[in-house]
Amino acid sequence: MSYLNNIRVFVRVMELGNLSAAGRDQRVSPAVASHRVKELEKHLGVRLFNRTTRKLTPTEHGRIFYEGARKIIEAVDAAEMAVADISKSPKGSIRVLAPLGLGKRIISPLIPLFNDLYPEIEVRLRLTDRHVDMTSEGVDVAFKLGLIEDSNLRIRGIADCLRILCAAPDYLQQFGTPRTIDDLIAEKHRCLLLRFPGSKEYFWTLATPDGYRKIEVSGPYDADDGDVLTEWALSGRGIINKPVFEVAAHLADGLLVPVLEDHRPAAAKFACLFPHKRLQDPKVRLFIEFMSDHCKRRIAELMQPIDGGPG
Repeated sequence: MSYLNNIRVFVRVMELGNLSAAGRDQRVSPAVASHRVKELEKHLGVRLFNRTTRKLTPTEHGRIFYEGARKIIEAVDAAEMAVADISKSPKGSIRVLAPLGLGKRIISPLIPLFNDLYPEIEVRLRLTDRHVDMTSEGVDVAFKLGLIEDSNLRIRGIADCLRILCAAPDYLQQFGTPRTIDDLIAEKHRCLLLRFPGSKEYFWTLATPDGYRKIEVSGPYDADDGDVLTEWALSGRGIINKPVFEVAAHLADGLLVPVLEDHRPAAAKFACLFPHKRLQDPKVRLFIEFMSDHCKRRIAELMQPIDGGPG
């Protein structure tokens, strides 16, 4: 098993590009990851990487060994899947990715419930609002909220989540309440933006009598964490475009107030994505089925503070 673990670490170093990332992926320290690669090199009698203080570059031996090593890991994983499917007792780990707000409010509370049912399945959850390449990061299941573009992945739709424009009463008292879309894009109003490389949030898509209209928005504040935008909105710094379930409690308490309710943002598609081969894994199938069902219930719970509100 130690030799197989060494191979697993080596494969992840090749795919992620450095020892630290591979160590995190395999739940070991960079020092342990380095030791396992060196053990593998000693066993093979060749150098797999050229090392400098700043860079790790695979050698020709390393590139050749990777092709075979990757197939070994895939074969072992497939064999484990088959045994787990027959035994009806899936085990192993699932790497899960989710945006911060969605992950904190919906995904993370459900994972302990899943583990109660399937204690031999480990769920490794990573929360980030940044784009992550699922293949290179070895992600089994990713939850997304919004525009989904990657056609190389399978998509399981979960729900269409209503969005809302809202701001704090203090902000509206200082800057006025926008009555039209043109008011919103006037320079006097401040939109709080989720903005980072690859982000699509430079634009908001709002309803009009003639259909949805895509408008360019701007403001003095942007962040790559959606919860930071909510905190700024609560402190009176601007207008946010948010899924209703994320701000339902603040709306119910009057800390945030809806604006432009005749021009609601387009609903956000909530879905999970996974590589085609992952659906063959019984533990991944179980996880997707469980989360698809329970996420809908969790969203309904978060919407409860709004009496007669959207949802």
